[in-house]
Amino acid sequence: MKMVELTDLLKEHSYPGRGIAMGVTPSGDKAVIVYFIMGRSANSRNRVFDPIEGGIRTMAADPAKLEDPSLIIYNPVRTLGDDHIATNGDQTDTIYDFMKEGKSFADGLRTRTFEPDGPNWTPRISGLFHWDAQGSSYQMSILKSADGNGESTRRYFFEYPQPVAGEGHFIHTYQRNESPLPSFEGEPRKIAIPQNLDTFAADIWASLNDENKVSLFMRTIDLKTGKAEDQIINGYDAVCEN
Repeated sequence: MKMVELTDLLKEHSYPGRGIAMGVTPSGDKAVIVYFIMGRSANSRNRVFDPIEGGIRTMAADPAKLEDPSLIIYNPVRTLGDDHIATNGDQTDTIYDFMKEGKSFADGLRTRTFEPDGPNWTPRISGLFHWDAQGSSYQMSILKSADGNGESTRRYFFEYPQPVAGEGHFIHTYQRNESPLPSFEGEPRKIAIPQNLDTFAADIWASLNDENKVSLFMRTIDLKTGKAEDQIINGYDAVCEN
């Protein structure tokens, strides 16, 4: 698979929906996790990321305008020891609970399906980054309908037990900006991870469609110590500042 720049992918796609990227810097000293959300409806756009212990939650930017919270309010990122979980829905909590009981990432996701929002049947995308002193690894998954058939689930799991320095993978919810929205197809895209992560979040944010982008989260992990640092960019906050 050809390696591409994440920012180029995003500039070419007006509505990838929600996306997860994971990977390791060229020197192998840091890992990065990115999660972003976008929205076409007023209800979807009325959100911000709010930090919680070990991760983030989504919140209504303006509670008075919140319509249906069922699929837009959840914990996208949680941490369990040296495991970093990122998903586009409440399956974050499912994975966390299963792993806390000694079960696996996949065990939790096998109890879930795509979102009940026909005719889109939005896929559930998930990622798990594991760090320990001996090394690191990551996994990704997508749970989606069978080509738009809301009565049939397809579950796909992708494992990266030996991450390659300078590489990462990116998975998102929608293949194209159409109605209904078609689900992501194929393997997670192979992306380049830069050595200097200082502006990576800002560069990704700038590449997202201005009309549809909502919020972005980025976590960097020091692969020598396991220490994590987080960044959050909320579009609502930027609008308020202007």
